[in-house]
Amino acid sequence: MSDTPTMPDTFKYEKHGKIAVMTINRPEAMNAFMPDMLHAMNAAFADFNDDDDLWVAIFTGTGDKAFCAGMDLKGAIKALQEGDQMGYEDHTKRPMSDVFKPIICAVNGFCIAGGLEFMQGTDIRIAAEHATFGLGEVRWGIIPTGGSHIRLPRQIPWAVAMELLLTGKPISAQRAYDIGLINEVVPADQLMDAAMKWAETICKNGPFAVRTAKEIAVRALNLEPGFVLEKGLGQRVIDSEDAKEGPAAFAEKRKPEFKGR
Repeated sequence: MSDTPTMPDTFKYEKHGKIAVMTINRPEAMNAFMPDMLHAMNAAFADFNDDDDLWVAIFTGTGDKAFCAGMDLKGAIKALQEGDQMGYEDHTKRPMSDVFKPIICAVNGFCIAGGLEFMQGTDIRIAAEHATFGLGEVRWGIIPTGGSHIRLPRQIPWAVAMELLLTGKPISAQRAYDIGLINEVVPADQLMDAAMKWAETICKNGPFAVRTAKEIAVRALNLEPGFVLEKGLGQRVIDSEDAKEGPAAFAEKRKPEFKGR
């Protein structure tokens, strides 16, 4: 068993027997991520991946309003524009892309922008009835560069993936279930119990077989070249005038005035 790495107050990492529970803990900001939280998440998943006593992870957020509303636009976009790779200096990697143990996502509200990108790196997804899913970045002159252009069209029908990527409009938990983006919709007060049942079911199986099954499935997708392409082309948007205007408009609660450059 490895020592649990030290986490900031905004990200919890707990070990319960064979099950790890990771919780985004910034409910006052809809569990929006800042760079230090992303680094903490990466450290927690690396520890989970390396700890032979842990077989399954549950990934969730504090409160009932949001699993994660994505990156904090004011802090994260500025950091990206200044060259902070947010723990992804290796452009072939994205959240959880090299974790070959099962990850269950328990979605307890808004799962939007980076939150939906995180969820795409998980394997089993359970959502509360009031959860919503979306990629609203284009509304603010930016794009999601956490792997959505590569993962999402492989996980749901092309037309729906394009709907999410190009319109910025969210979809309901029921529609997410209907298109196969999530596995189950449950009442909010049953969310963590349902996630734990999935984890316990997986833990009844041979752990080496389970890890190998996931590793084969993930490696066969050959996602890495797409991730590199996304990063390269995405940087053009991050460096654009529109990417400065969009977050400014968001912060000032006004309609952005895009220039297309």
